[in-house]
Amino acid sequence: MNYSIIVIGDELLIGQVTDTNSGWIARHLTPFGWAPKYVKVISDDSSQIKQAINEAFAQVDCVLMTGGLGPTKDDITKETLREYFGGTMIEDHDTVLNIQAVVSRLNLKVNPYTAAQAMVPSSCKVIQNEVGTAPIMWFEKDGKVLVSMPGVPFETETMMERSVIRLLTNRFPSDTHISHRTFIVVGYPESDLAMKLDGYERSLPQYIHLAYLPQPALYIRLRLTGMSRDGQTLAEDMEHFSSALLSELGSAVICTEDLPMEAILGEVLKSKGLNLATAESCTGGNIAHRITSVAGSSAYFKGTVVAYSNEVKQHVLHVPEETLKQFGAVSEPTAIAMVTGVSKLLGTECAIATTGIAGPGGGTEEKPVGTVWIAVRCGGVIKTEKKLFFGNRSRVIERASTEGITMLLRCLLAG
Repeated sequence: MNYSIIVIGDELLIGQVTDTNSGWIARHLTPFGWAPKYVKVISDDSSQIKQAINEAFAQVDCVLMTGGLGPTKDDITKETLREYFGGTMIEDHDTVLNIQAVVSRLNLKVNPYTAAQAMVPSSCKVIQNEVGTAPIMWFEKDGKVLVSMPGVPFETETMMERSVIRLLTNRFPSDTHISHRTFIVVGYPESDLAMKLDGYERSLPQYIHLAYLPQPALYIRLRLTGMSRDGQTLAEDMEHFSSALLSELGSAVICTEDLPMEAILGEVLKSKGLNLATAESCTGGNIAHRITSVAGSSAYFKGTVVAYSNEVKQHVLHVPEETLKQFGAVSEPTAIAMVTGVSKLLGTECAIATTGIAGPGGGTEEKPVGTVWIAVRCGGVIKTEKKLFFGNRSRVIERASTEGITMLLRCLLAG
């Protein structure tokens, strides 16, 4: 299947809201061997919507569209699609029942605007939105398919997984077998890793290729992808070349699944029976947020202290006053005292501490914006690193968080 994604919304064009739907759709259709021809963001304008559909249908068999299906007057996608595909607006009985069920779960009442969501073009097949009031609409014309979905990411993601992907695979069957393997590698810059794997890559058959997906904090995701009509041979070759890659890289491969670093860290902590705490200044609890976003993290994560002020560093984490005066809050001694203090306070064998200047202000010539000291504790071992991260405040926080998680993971694996 060749397809394109059209995303509708004035709020997306002016940067008020960030489009996440197209990335999610592309990631989840890639395993089927489907990659979008292009992604296009357009405004809530009927003529633009029709023009975008015409351009897409001239190039692809399927258009996946999100947005413009709300109950308010500025959401015009439904009426525009009725004009484009023909038919009249009719009330869909199953959609009425679905809206009632969804609204009831929220302890709300159906108002006229919400009730109007049950009006759909007679030219479409309705796919009930089990987690929202805007129905998903499936249109077909001259052998082409358009699927219109809500702009709310949770609704699109949920219904793609529950029904839309299955319907797409039924409508566009393929005899091509797809296989993916992911490897998380640490300790190599991208260019060094490419040099090491040069011979390995040259040994790959044409239908198997290796992609490098570098991440912050010196770790890289390697994705091995194979596509073939011979499923058995593909499975055997993928197993062979996966084993060869593991032999080539050895302990540098820390995970053979496409997992975030915090999930990998959690698995290692559980396997070793260790607990974790964090002491965060410049990251403001972001490391704790990422760790607790992993289901089951209560098995190893005790808690965090967001020691943003020197008073909290001193009185809660017991960072010596002399350390703060002599070296400052953004310093190696302070980071060491923080990681030690939170381990003692919460009774953990492992800990991560961060202290730095996230910006945009507060930097000096000696300690510019982006300066972060990170300390990790792994049993009786404490390791520290001074980093200078570039970018805006949110990027510094995210990079420092990733670095802290990765530092502790490397420390655990080294032991």
